[in-house]
Parts: sequence; structure tokens; C-alpha cells
Amino acid sequence: MDKKVYELIDSYRDEFVQMLQEWIRTPSVKGEAAPGAPFGTDVRKMLDRAMTDARKLGFPVRDFDGYACDITLGDAEDRIAVLGHLDVVPVGDGWTKPPFDAVIAGKRIYGRGANDDKGPSLAALFAMRAIREAGVPLKKGIRMILGCDEESGWEDMEYYSAHEQIPDIGFSPDAAFPLINTEKGMLVQELRAPESGTGLKILQLSTGDRVNVIPGECSALVAGGEELIRRTEAYAAQTGLPYKAELADSGVLLTAEGIPGHSAYPEGRRNAIGMMLLLLKELGADGPVAALAEAVGMESDGQHLGCACRDEVSKNLTCNMGILRLENGEWYGTLDMRCPVSADQEMLKAQTAGHLPGFDITVETQKPPHHVPAESELVTALLAAYHEETGTEGKPMSTGGGTYAKVLKQGVAFGALFPDEEDLAHQADEYADISRLMTAMKIFANALIRLAAD
Repeated sequence: MDKKVYELIDSYRDEFVQMLQEWIRTPSVKGEAAPGAPFGTDVRKMLDRAMTDARKLGFPVRDFDGYACDITLGDAEDRIAVLGHLDVVPVGDGWTKPPFDAVIAGKRIYGRGANDDKGPSLAALFAMRAIREAGVPLKKGIRMILGCDEESGWEDMEYYSAHEQIPDIGFSPDAAFPLINTEKGMLVQELRAPESGTGLKILQLSTGDRVNVIPGECSALVAGGEELIRRTEAYAAQTGLPYKAELADSGVLLTAEGIPGHSAYPEGRRNAIGMMLLLLKELGADGPVAALAEAVGMESDGQHLGCACRDEVSKNLTCNMGILRLENGEWYGTLDMRCPVSADQEMLKAQTAGHLPGFDITVETQKPPHHVPAESELVTALLAAYHEETGTEGKPMSTGGGTYAKVLKQGVAFGALFPDEEDLAHQADEYADISRLMTAMKIFANALIRLAAD
């Protein structure tokens, strides 16, 4: 890579960190739609900030009515796409540092969005700046598209693609290095069933904000007294799971402590809703609660739903219950399945319905899997850039996570988490290593030069 590009990137460090702090301090969690702000005023503020900063860096910017923006380098009609997102998931529980203060401790910058996806997106933008300021001649243009609804329904990409043609080839800096060329399909189902009139009386239960988050805590208020507390303590001792029970004004407050995370990566996590379902069944709950405890429980592979499957390209199906609520005499829940490339999603829907009789089940989101061959020019070019900047050989990987790479004919997820880093996306104390983001900036610049200059 051009020596001037390296020098420029190194010179950007302080400016990059200050700008990233301001991005993190903008709490861009999806909210109620408003004029010019389809995903809420906080997300709109983040979009405005990103566009203002991109213009300060010398790029032409277009606003797509609050749904997304694009930032362009070069005039060529044939373009390489870089797709990031500005929205973030809700804060959740367990933070030891303020989630929107952008605290710097050592080499780390903490905050919601530091890693998913503000830090990597801004690193890619600064990589584009270095290419432009170094005067690298490009045969193709580069277009960065920053969306505002990646963590929810992807309405931003639908709107953008209806108003502008998306490039065919590119990457999303919204996952991990070396490179992800296979993304599982996505099937999100909503479950509804009337409250049971028998068994344990559940007075209140409302857990979860997003289908794609493994909940870290679940509480339920149930009718009962000291006996329920003793039985809960006995069940906690029997299972070794962290449950609490205490008397409340109108019954017993039960709490299950899970381990939060991203629904696509259940390894090492513990779903608090699943824990609560098993406890409630143990204490005498029947009807929908017992059915969910038996068919879902704490499983993350869909085994008792009859949905467990795998293939060598994309590995195991994962299944997460991210939301469970009792509202107006009705249970409402969600199942987020990440499906192997070879999975038959119609069969998965049928199996879910067959194992949850009595539930009204509707599909909230359904997306096909996405795969780019390992031998493609895109994959080989990006892996070459990763190898040149790190000295490490890389192989393509698969993921249950979904990125904007899916909207491209040939798109992959590329960075910015390195193989030896912990992934705290959607979790408490999310952070990014500043030095690693600077390395990612060089990798992105190298990759974009390979794709756009050759």
C-alpha cells in the first residue's frame, strides 16, 4: 500500500478518537417516528452528525429522508460499496461504565456502538479519506452507505434501494476479521397465546426489547408466599442456576440471572427468559408457559422445537427467545432463528407450529442465507489485504449474524473485530480497542485500493 496512506492514517488518530467519542455520545436507539426522523429523533441526530462530519472530511453527502445517507469518493459509475449502520441496540443491564459517555480507559473506548458499528464505520470513512488525500488513482468509485435501521427491520435499506441503485460488490465492516462470506438465513416468528386460567398464577412478566438480544435478566411476579420461595431456592440448588425469590406486596417476585449477548452467538451465554420458563413450570405453571418451557426452555439449537439442523458451510441453527410478555391476558413472545444455508425455512415454520399447538404464530422477518464463494475475486482481495496488514493468513468464516452484506449481489462482512478480541456487541461494557481500530483503518484502505484501483 502507498506509504503516504499509512502516514495519513497514523496522523488521524486523535481526530478519529474525538469524532468517535461524539458518535458514541449520540444515543441512537430506535424510537418513535417523527417528521424527517423515521426511526426517532435520536437516530436522526446521529445521522445528522455523521453527515456533518463526512462533509468536514471533504466528502459529498446525500440524505435519504432520514433513512440513510451515502458518502462518495470518485466519479466513476462503477462503485465499490461500504455499508455500515448508525443505530444501536438498547443499553440493557450490567454496565459498569456509562454507556453513552465514550469513556476511554487505557487503549479502550467504551460505549454502546463502539464496536457495533460506529467505530468500524468511522474507521472505514477515515480509510476513504486517506485514499483521497494520498491521491491514489481509482478506476472505480467508492460509496459508503450508512443506514439507520440495521438493528431492527432494515427499512433503511429498502428505502435506499428504492431511491438509488446499490453497488453490486462491497463489504460491511460490521462483524469480524479475517472475513465472513456466509451468513445464515433469518427467521423471526412472533408467538401469541391466551393466558392459562389454571396452574400457577403469573401476575406480571415483561422481558426483552429486541428479538436479536439474549436477555440477561428476567423477572416475574407470581401469586404465592413463603412456600414458593422455598421451592425456588430448592430448584436453584438443584440446577445450580442463579434464581432469586422474595416477598412482594402482591405475591412473590422471581428473578433469573442470565448472561446477555447477541442472539446469533449463544455460546457461553444464558437466556434468562428460558431460565424463567423452566422455573415457572417447576412451580406449577401450565398452558403456554409450560409449552414454551418444554419446547424452547434454555436450548439454543431448536432441538425440542424439531428445528435442529446444520451443514458444513454454516454450521448449526441457533434459536433465541428475545422477548416474552404477559399483556392484557395474552402471552407474546419472539423466536429468532439463524438458519443454515441448506435449511428449509418452510419446514422450520411448520415444525415450530407443530411443537407449539395453541399458539398463533406469524412471521415477523424472513431472510434467505447469503454466500459468496471463497474463490471469488472479492474474497481473495480482502483476505490479501488482511494478510498484508497483519502478517496472518485468514480463511473465510460463516456467521449467524446478519449484516448489510446481504443487500449486495456480492457482499461480505469484513472486520472490524480481530480473532483474539472478545465480542461484546449487544452486551454490557461494549468497547473497541483504539489501536485495533487504527489497524482496521489500514486494512480497509488496503482493501479498497485493491478493489477500486486495480
